[in-house]
Amino acid sequence: MNAKKTGLVLLLGGLVVAFFVFDLGQYLNLATLKASQDDIAAYRAARPLLAAGVYFAVYVVVTALSLPGAALLTLAGGAVFGLWTGLLIVSFASTIGATLAFLISRFLLRDWVLARFGARLKTIDAGVRRDGAFYLFTLRLVPAFPFFLINLLMGLTAMPARTFYWVSQLGMLAGTVVYVNAGTQLARVDALAGIVSPGLLASFALLGVFPLLARKLVDWVQARRVYAGWTRPARFERNLVVIGAGAAGLVSAYIAAAVKAKVTLVEKHQMGGDCLNTGCVPSKALIRSARLLAQMQRSADYGIAQADARWSFAELMERVQRVVGAVAPHDSVERYTGLGVEVVQGTARIVSPWEVDITHEDGTSQRLSTRSIVIAAGAKPFLPPIPGLDEVSHYTSDTVWNLRKLPPRLVVLGGGPIGCELAQTFARLGSRVTQVEMAERLMLREDPEVSELVRQRFVADGITVALGHAAKRFVREGGEQLLVAEHEGGEVRIAFDAVLVAVGRAANLKGYGLEELGIPVGRTVDTNAFLQTRFPNIYAAGDVAGPYQFTHTAAHQAWYAAVNALFDPFKKFRADYSVIPWATFTEPEVARVGLNEQEAREQGIAHEVSVYGLDDLDRAIADGEAHGFIKVLTVPGRDKILGVTLVGEHAGDLIAEYVLAMKHGIGLNKILGTIHIYPTLAEANKYVAGVWKKAHAPENLLRWVARFHAWRRG
Repeated sequence: MNAKKTGLVLLLGGLVVAFFVFDLGQYLNLATLKASQDDIAAYRAARPLLAAGVYFAVYVVVTALSLPGAALLTLAGGAVFGLWTGLLIVSFASTIGATLAFLISRFLLRDWVLARFGARLKTIDAGVRRDGAFYLFTLRLVPAFPFFLINLLMGLTAMPARTFYWVSQLGMLAGTVVYVNAGTQLARVDALAGIVSPGLLASFALLGVFPLLARKLVDWVQARRVYAGWTRPARFERNLVVIGAGAAGLVSAYIAAAVKAKVTLVEKHQMGGDCLNTGCVPSKALIRSARLLAQMQRSADYGIAQADARWSFAELMERVQRVVGAVAPHDSVERYTGLGVEVVQGTARIVSPWEVDITHEDGTSQRLSTRSIVIAAGAKPFLPPIPGLDEVSHYTSDTVWNLRKLPPRLVVLGGGPIGCELAQTFARLGSRVTQVEMAERLMLREDPEVSELVRQRFVADGITVALGHAAKRFVREGGEQLLVAEHEGGEVRIAFDAVLVAVGRAANLKGYGLEELGIPVGRTVDTNAFLQTRFPNIYAAGDVAGPYQFTHTAAHQAWYAAVNALFDPFKKFRADYSVIPWATFTEPEVARVGLNEQEAREQGIAHEVSVYGLDDLDRAIADGEAHGFIKVLTVPGRDKILGVTLVGEHAGDLIAEYVLAMKHGIGLNKILGTIHIYPTLAEANKYVAGVWKKAHAPENLLRWVARFHAWRRG
């Protein structure tokens, strides 16, 4: 705690202690007020401005310090100053005092609460920014709710002080009128509890609900306004039409069919989308082949003097297609038709909020009316506008699978997950790979030591890792294809036979009616927390919606989009992104969930770090894979997990235990107390929990225990 906070705590503590030590509360009770009413009235008549000033100051102090007596002081305002003057003074004094209490709470406690409950508070802050004024106004309208508690709790949130002030000023006005008016009839008041009758409390409660009802009404009116000019069908042929049969589209359609809705799924290209055909499945198949070759090349590490392999690149790529073919039935037309989904191969275009035109592969078309629509159009590789790119042999993660001849020299443009996975894979297959990244390290979203471990392994695999190189143009000179990159103020020329562009993916936003309907888009389709677009019955999920471009998050979003589309307005759910894991399948494999260390520092979130090196793990040593680490971030002094980074063998599998733990609030103590099979890589999850436990061992207690055992030995 800094000096300013310490000084304020001492000042406030001294004032509160003085209040109770000198029994000042005796002056803030109904009997004393009644007995002193004539004397106070005489003083007020003799010195009206001074009396008003003293009363105002006392009210502000009592409210700011959250001391008991505010209700009594409000009565006194009516008794001494009358209804209108008393109402004016009390209204401003109570609001200023409440705002001071709000600011004191924020100054003293918000940083501490943010450090301990950062993730949860972030969600609360988002809600406060969205609806905080309505909720505060509602609470202020109900005098039965302790106002001092509202002041303190709101101070812990991100609500602006000016918003808190004016909402409090308006919200407390009704209750202030009741109490000040009761004060004008002080002789008739026998107890504070009798001022607000049950009937009046019920009226306040109904009044308190009004802002929320009004908000719902405004939302409903706004939702209806966007449909102006469109004719809603009298009945619908479908409950749901899903555009796109990638991960998000397949899950959306599956859920709709599972709950017996009538659903049509439209796909213009290949069932399974990018993940099956050009992404996750083919890349992992090729990575596996390349890794086997890499392991054979270091067979001596396993006690095998030499291991040779006969293979061709074309055969490996054919195997990749066989793997895709083996997985394809899981996403096939036949399977989804059997589940109850109508699958249409063709192109969809949204022509109204409730109608979709479908052009079939044979050129015929049909128009379907539907209550709701889910856009799951996916994304495609982004091609940066680098001069000369179209004039050289370039590939993306979509088109690289067409290769049947290994490029002798390959430039990989991009240091993200896709670029890293494919750079290492092609290097292990025999290409001389140069990986070009404009940033100063690979995999920028990960911690620096993670990037460095991956870089070191890439260098060991023969990759030239060109960091801090910005691609400027592609040229052909003397029969050579060259990349001209800027590095440290100069130009570097890199010769290649093919370039693989892996600098990100762009959402598919054109060609299916978004422009005509005026649905806002940025880098993705604009959606709210429920995944609704501008039209409440049109949803988006997966890569086209963001913010994550992972197959598993697309499926995750699809659940929310489908359920909301089918059951709104009766029930709908906000998409939950609180625990999102991901993995990059390089060697070493990198997996993460929650915060990493660099994010925690950037966001100012207090944390502790526990690290366990996998070079200490028996199974990793036996497997010849004793490299990498597990890093766990926890709340200071507690075993609550904020995030985990795992680097090493099967990291993407091992992270699942932490995903479960974070989702369901399981701490490191329980992981430590869980039996893990020996010898397995999963034991590392237990051992890092042991690192945390050792750092939090109760040293004082252990010293006493040592004395106890010494006493027992005699």
